[in-house]
Amino acid sequence: MSKLQEEITSRKTFAIISHPDAGKTTLTEKLLYFGGAIREAGSVKGKKNTKHATSDWMEIEKQRGISVTSSVLEFHYKDHHINILDTPGHEDFSEDTYRTLTAADSATMLIDAAKGVEAQTEKLFKVCSMRGIPIFTFINKLDREVRDPFELMEEMEEILGIRSYPMNWPIGMGQNFYGIYDRHSKKVELFNSENPSDVEVKQTSGPEDPILDELVDPSFLAQFREEIELLDVAGDPYDEDKIFQGELTPVFFGSAISNFGVQNFLEHFLYFAPSPVGRESDQGVVEPVQDLFSGFIFKIQANMNPKHRDRIAFMRITSGKYTQGMNVNHVRLNKTMRLAQPTQFLAQDRSIVQEAYAGDIIGLFDPGTFRIGDTLAEKGTFQFAEMPHFSPEHFAAISVKDAMKHKSFEKGLQQLTEEGAIQLFHTYNRYPEQQIIGVVGELQFEVLEHRLKHEYKADIRMEHLPFSIARWISGDTEELEQFKKKQRNLAVDRDEKLVALFDNEFQMNMAKEKYPNLVFHENSFIG
Repeated sequence: MSKLQEEITSRKTFAIISHPDAGKTTLTEKLLYFGGAIREAGSVKGKKNTKHATSDWMEIEKQRGISVTSSVLEFHYKDHHINILDTPGHEDFSEDTYRTLTAADSATMLIDAAKGVEAQTEKLFKVCSMRGIPIFTFINKLDREVRDPFELMEEMEEILGIRSYPMNWPIGMGQNFYGIYDRHSKKVELFNSENPSDVEVKQTSGPEDPILDELVDPSFLAQFREEIELLDVAGDPYDEDKIFQGELTPVFFGSAISNFGVQNFLEHFLYFAPSPVGRESDQGVVEPVQDLFSGFIFKIQANMNPKHRDRIAFMRITSGKYTQGMNVNHVRLNKTMRLAQPTQFLAQDRSIVQEAYAGDIIGLFDPGTFRIGDTLAEKGTFQFAEMPHFSPEHFAAISVKDAMKHKSFEKGLQQLTEEGAIQLFHTYNRYPEQQIIGVVGELQFEVLEHRLKHEYKADIRMEHLPFSIARWISGDTEELEQFKKKQRNLAVDRDEKLVALFDNEFQMNMAKEKYPNLVFHENSFIG
């Protein structure tokens, strides 16, 4: 195996998806802890706690105890180079999560053992499923009162349509949680409620091993043995091909906050999870193991270091090797540019990258050159598939309170628009012109207001508007001119493309009937 193949094969790049409060950021912290990236896993409990999750770097995240933007976290574990994409669980930030999933080769789905499959998990699972990537499931909070494991697996099949294979199985749960049994290695990891980090591991000959009689209450042991027998007889068989194709999910039980079962999950995951895979472009599949470097921008983040007012474009390397100072072709601009000082991340901590390989995520200093979806290539003019794009559902007119702050206000709007955090529109053929913000979720308005105030020193006025639908318009030239003259509530986006704003579907359907030769697009990719 060549050095290039060896490096790329060692990469594991995955996203963690879940509903809010399932424990996703906590699981991320524990994985970093095992990789030696942090000395002590942070807690996301309570706003007054001075210790915050490593992956939550933005001030508003620390205040609210939630993740509102995707974080990129990179560390080593044994012979593996791991890139975790920690995504926002809150549905109001699902667009950021969807885009981030395009940079992942697999996903870890976190499920709260008391609540089961929740709405946001279902949405994010569907995106992973469409991409056909392997999905690994961690059922969390086993040391609390939870639902029956068989019931949880049945719910996964009914709601998500995916079969499951438990890699380990709980012995008891809640106050009577004794530990987990690894079905492959036949090891038992015993849970110590007094000191959860003190994990005792016992090798057994199987579920019937007499050693278990000394460790587990007879009634819970009998139930465990019955469940394992039922799994062996009636459960889905172990099938690596189906796991790699995303048709069967390996299931792990544990408790992230107690740091129990996480290392067991990590070691199995690294064995099963795919190394970097090929990416579709408009000129065919680009395979990771090739000499020529390529990558795409999936995220832009302004003010990661507020003191420096910097802006970082996150790039997933799709093929070959990056070396410091190399020249690449910016395909959209048809321009050669030098990649001078890319960085890698542990949340807000960063280091200069000398070299990086397919599968890695690196940050590029962005003076305003990049857009989400841009392709960079050492040679060639191919472009990777466009990013998922949501039509906004909430709208507000926006203006700055202090005219002296107009310049910084405009800069903030421009940068946050380029991040993909908001969509910015200007009213069409209306005086005075009005700026309108469109977002997927209402909580984004709060984040926008907070960031403009704290990062750009601009206090704003926001007037919520009744619209709930935006449609980009194209079609017959003559009919389009009539539409522009007669249709109310028109705007243009940052590329001067025409957008119609509607209060509801009834209004939109009326317009469609009146102008049958126009096309009403859900996003701006209208050719």
